[in-house]
Amino acid sequence: MSILDIITKKRDKKNLTKEEIDFFIKGYTNNEITDYQAAALIMAIFINGMTDEELYNLTFSMANSGEILDLSEFGENVVDKHSTGGVGDKVSIVLLPIIASFGIPVAKMSGRGLGFTGGTVDKLESIPGYNTSISIEEFKQNVHKTGISMIGQTLNLAPADKKIYSLRDSISCVDDVSLIASSIMSKKIAAGANKIVLEVTYGKGAFMKNIEDARVLANKMETLGKYANLDVESVFTPMDEPLGYAIGNTLEIIEAINFLKNISIPDDLKNAVLEIGSKMIKLAGKGDDLEKIKNEIIEKIESGKAFDKFKEMVQTQGGDISYLEDVNKFEKAKYIIDIKADKSGTIKEINAENIGKLACYLGAGRIKKEDKIDMSVGIIIHKKVGEIINNGEILATIHLNDISKKDIAIETIKHIIKVD
Repeated sequence: MSILDIITKKRDKKNLTKEEIDFFIKGYTNNEITDYQAAALIMAIFINGMTDEELYNLTFSMANSGEILDLSEFGENVVDKHSTGGVGDKVSIVLLPIIASFGIPVAKMSGRGLGFTGGTVDKLESIPGYNTSISIEEFKQNVHKTGISMIGQTLNLAPADKKIYSLRDSISCVDDVSLIASSIMSKKIAAGANKIVLEVTYGKGAFMKNIEDARVLANKMETLGKYANLDVESVFTPMDEPLGYAIGNTLEIIEAINFLKNISIPDDLKNAVLEIGSKMIKLAGKGDDLEKIKNEIIEKIESGKAFDKFKEMVQTQGGDISYLEDVNKFEKAKYIIDIKADKSGTIKEINAENIGKLACYLGAGRIKKEDKIDMSVGIIIHKKVGEIINNGEILATIHLNDISKKDIAIETIKHIIKVD
């Protein structure tokens, strides 16, 4: 068997066997197959597609290319969530302490941001002292102790996927439904949970630009979950405009804290939390009536139990909880500039992808994996699509540390937020 034969076979629209897929994944993970050979095969897959059997074999081969996390010690139902990405998406930070406040164990490994979508780990690390790089042993101990731990991916989970994802990005093969499905599910299989709710985003700020493509992706991931004996359900979240009002690491953490403290709860973020949370709690065996569960989630917020669980998690992992109690302690950007509307009208569009790219330009995200993030910069939008704005009213507030970026940021915001 050779990689050239496998490339030729897929190029000619023939189906690959499990053995051929395993040969490719093992060889590429071990650097025995070159990037250019892998790129040729990925491009052939992108162009010619995969059967369900091929997709299944690719997913499991990538899942088994590294370590598999065993979470069975936490009981029969270990629940996880995964988002396909978005702008202003702080759902995990808000929701998972709520889930833990129900007595459901939460053992969450999250990623860092790359490009215009933010990463949960980066946002958590904007809390002074919070450590996302603890050992797996300590991770599990924290779940036993407090019911929740949220960390970065310290295990070598699905290393083949990491290599293939970077390669797909460099050869313009990211937006393929089969490759996205196998990438996500290989990591979920390796991460150890047996009940998973998928937040599938769609719109301008997501991989899937419309609900139809989002449903196709969800169906593929749910099918892969069944093959792996996992219970997988999907929730669809629109991502034409940012989720909530804050974009940027510290700014999003503050918005999440204010949500958990019941101070300020954006409607779109609340809807996402209730939809995903109710399904997670149902999968965990804590009830069947989704509307009743949603009311119980609201009670956990209003009673302060959800915020208490968040504080407990942060403190256990070295974070300074005084910042949670007083968000004014967070370091602020040097320059905080309000951008005002120059006419009255209705907000017609706030392109989430372009807002995310602007936040990245200000320093809130990474273009390359090694880029350093500026935690304090970002954007607060003050209106949602469909809302009325008056001439002179604040459209958005930019937080920046490099004043040379001010003029471009202001002009860009005025183009992104369309008023009619």
